[in-house]
Amino acid sequence: MIQEPLVVGIDVSKERLDIFVYPVAKRWSVSNSRSEMTTLARRLLALGRIIVGLEASGGYERMLAESLHSHGLQVYILPPARVRSFARAMGQMAKTDKIDAAIIARYLATAQDNLTAYKPDPARNRLSALAAHRRRLVAERSGLLSQLDTISEPLVQEMLQARLQTIAKDIVTLDRAMAELLKSTPALHTRFERMRAVTGVGSVLATALLADLPELGAVSSKVIAALVGVAPHARQSGASNRQGRCSGGRKHLRDIAYMAALSAIKIKDPVLGAFYQRLRSKGKPFKLAIVATIRKLMTILNAIARTDPAFN
Repeated sequence: MIQEPLVVGIDVSKERLDIFVYPVAKRWSVSNSRSEMTTLARRLLALGRIIVGLEASGGYERMLAESLHSHGLQVYILPPARVRSFARAMGQMAKTDKIDAAIIARYLATAQDNLTAYKPDPARNRLSALAAHRRRLVAERSGLLSQLDTISEPLVQEMLQARLQTIAKDIVTLDRAMAELLKSTPALHTRFERMRAVTGVGSVLATALLADLPELGAVSSKVIAALVGVAPHARQSGASNRQGRCSGGRKHLRDIAYMAALSAIKIKDPVLGAFYQRLRSKGKPFKLAIVATIRKLMTILNAIARTDPAFN
């Protein structure tokens, strides 16, 4: 009889790591340092067959995930929103680091079959960091531009203009850095060019998918649609069978994919454009039709990533 692996939940903060082992309920804490991470990995390996879950915590979890993976441990980085929803479903309203470690372990034990284990990819990580900072700058620029319309104080106007110029230069620098990274990383560059061959997919969407959707090609099209937030979730109860509703997902990817689908529709792409027009001709509202078109686009990209040699 094969024994189920122990499940370890680790709550990561800047100064400390709180560890919980499920279902044996062992717990302890260590400082968040490289030396302690090595000691922790050896202690976990001594437990036998285990899997480890970390909650994404703004980047603090990255070094620990890489350290544990390098020691041969199977690691999962978990979305905080899902872990918190799981805690509420279990009736756990209190929130401390020790409680969070236990919830992380229990969530991983429950949801492991639907999760993808962490695999280090330095080039992808760097691309993701560059793309994330670019999004922050774009959001800041949008906020400052809206302020320009309402602020009449000359000094403030001057400061806003100066900041906008700096942001513009920084965005150009980031775009150049991402382009150079893609060009110098053959695997990423090949995948980038292959995705760009799909109608509507420009450099922004291709870069975003490479950076922030590592599951592309490794999971089903339904899972990919859910990750992007364009999968309608069923809402049936008794005699009631309401229309499915999309929720969750990675909003920034969905926003970019929306523009890509809209572009394909405008140029009357024989696949995506025709698909959208068929839905509209059947009386489907714009929102439903455009979401379905985005879903079809992601299905196509997922199929390419699953079968095209460029992604192997």
